[in-house]
Amino acid sequence: MMGLGTPELILIVVVFLIFFGAKKIPEMAQGLGKGIKEFRKGIKDVQTDIENDSATTSTDTERERNLDKRELELIKREQELRKKLEENK
Repeated sequence: MMGLGTPELILIVVVFLIFFGAKKIPEMAQGLGKGIKEFRKGIKDVQTDIENDSATTSTDTERERNLDKRELELIKREQELRKKLEENK
């Protein structure tokens, strides 16, 4: 298996210094760090949005259940009132 030893790493660093110079390397590292930071922030935002959507969905389902219960209660009351009206006639 091909591995990178100390001589290879030194050669890579020297070539990198020749192409970009000592002044550019810190700027490039800073830009890379900012990019990683923004990427992580974006991931957190997406996770938060997904969690909020799932919470909203569960709330909607609970509302539907509550409405169904209320409708059933109203239907039962209506039936009881009709029975009472029929009995009083």
